[in-house]
Amino acid sequence: MSRLGLLLGWMVAGLGAPLLAADLKVSQEEGKVVVTLDGQFFAQYLIKSGAKPIIWPIVGPNGKEMTRGYPMRDAIATEKKDHIHHRSFWFTHGDVNGVSFWDEQGGNGEIIHKEFLKVKGGEQAVISTRNEWIGPDKKKHCEDIRTFTFGGDKNIRWVDAEVTVLATHGPVKFGDTKEGCFGLRVAGSMRTELKKGGKILNSEQQTDAGAWGKPAAWVDYSGPVEGQTAGVAIFNHPSSFRFPTYWHVRTYGLFAANPFGLHNFIGKEKDGSHSLKQGESFTLKYRVYFHKGDAEEGRVAEAYKAYATAKKR
Repeated sequence: MSRLGLLLGWMVAGLGAPLLAADLKVSQEEGKVVVTLDGQFFAQYLIKSGAKPIIWPIVGPNGKEMTRGYPMRDAIATEKKDHIHHRSFWFTHGDVNGVSFWDEQGGNGEIIHKEFLKVKGGEQAVISTRNEWIGPDKKKHCEDIRTFTFGGDKNIRWVDAEVTVLATHGPVKFGDTKEGCFGLRVAGSMRTELKKGGKILNSEQQTDAGAWGKPAAWVDYSGPVEGQTAGVAIFNHPSSFRFPTYWHVRTYGLFAANPFGLHNFIGKEKDGSHSLKQGESFTLKYRVYFHKGDAEEGRVAEAYKAYATAKKR
């Protein structure tokens, strides 16, 4: 085993024994990039679905899809046909210079993929893109550079996300709204409102509806997926903008990190908005961690510690 493989195993899983590095391959096709792990489908990056780029589908270590398939396909029995803008795995915001990029109804903005900056496989797979945020009047409000790094093994899979928002065309204000911004919609069967084993747990030991609007280093959402218990956690890196973030996580399956929605999360006297001058930027950093079992079986707290303390290579 290579030294890099040893390090990768320790960094990703935070387990006692080091793990073999995986072989991740990328296939760039029209409008998308497909990622495989050891020859098995892992994820697909779509440059446009609705009004934004998304990642869908995403297959966890149990071989099951971990995010909702609707509206990219017809809803299955466990899925609710609501919130058409909740497209699997995305990054948007509901108030950018007064324009919503969160919703998809008329009069809202679109995030337009402009170019791939890097598409690479190996012991990890990397997809990096540049995107423009365009209002309904075709005005450009800002750009982002988003880099997704995929990794894992037979027990866990993960996607690291680093998103830098840049004020390239004048001032930019990310307004205070709960409708944002780094989000997932979990598999429909995992929803805690079904009361069939779904559970939300954060790093502060708050659960289910009690985790909504709270600051935390990580949140885990677990539940049944095709007869097996599986989970997905989102980790917020300590160097991320406004760590620890607040969480717009719902019992109906929405799961989003949002550092801007303070007047909803805390009280109307708070203002979570953030303004950038021309040329300024902010960077958000997360890991989306897919595991078998619930948060305890998936050793989520240990995995977060490994992620938060690992030195960047």
